[in-house]
Amino acid sequence: MTKRVAMACALLSVVVSARAQNAPQASTQAAAAAQSGAANTAPAESQTVDLSRIDPAKVANIRILQELRGDKRNAVQVMDTMLNSIRPLMSRSLPPGEYRDKLIDLFMQKIRTVDLAQQILDAAIPIYDKYLSDDDIKGLIQFYQTPVGKKLTSVTPMMTAELQSVGEKRGQDAGRQAMLQVLAEHPDVAKALEDTSNATKPQ
Repeated sequence: MTKRVAMACALLSVVVSARAQNAPQASTQAAAAAQSGAANTAPAESQTVDLSRIDPAKVANIRILQELRGDKRNAVQVMDTMLNSIRPLMSRSLPPGEYRDKLIDLFMQKIRTVDLAQQILDAAIPIYDKYLSDDDIKGLIQFYQTPVGKKLTSVTPMMTAELQSVGEKRGQDAGRQAMLQVLAEHPDVAKALEDTSNATKPQ
């Protein structure tokens, strides 16, 4: 594998793993990874989940429950959101050049060939098994087959999106108020912040 390909793999690895970080941090990490060439560029083996320790009948029931709950649809939605957020981060993190858009397009095409949603469902089975008995699973199957269970399944994606939006707004408001209170209670810190901000402003 050439050094150029190794650098690209290092950058993509950092970009994907740093999706939740802000752009300057991701860019700095990506540049460091490219310069060091320290990434492991060997092809990754597909992740398989060992279900041999779980009763096959329970595994089957868990898969039925996942289907009734719409878990795969929700997983697809989550993965699409994640991949859509990766694209702009990659664009900001990779060095500029004519190659960049093509590389990102090829990467997005390749990653979408992997059935990540199914991998998530398979990985969730041992978690279901850990916390829920087979009787619990069967009871939930019965519930999700009822009218109210079906309604809950249909409205869960919208409820989740709205709750996430409300949570983000409440968090931002609480953070803003907490910062204002801290600065009001500690004038020395407020002045230090103001002096630092003035010193870093472009002349």
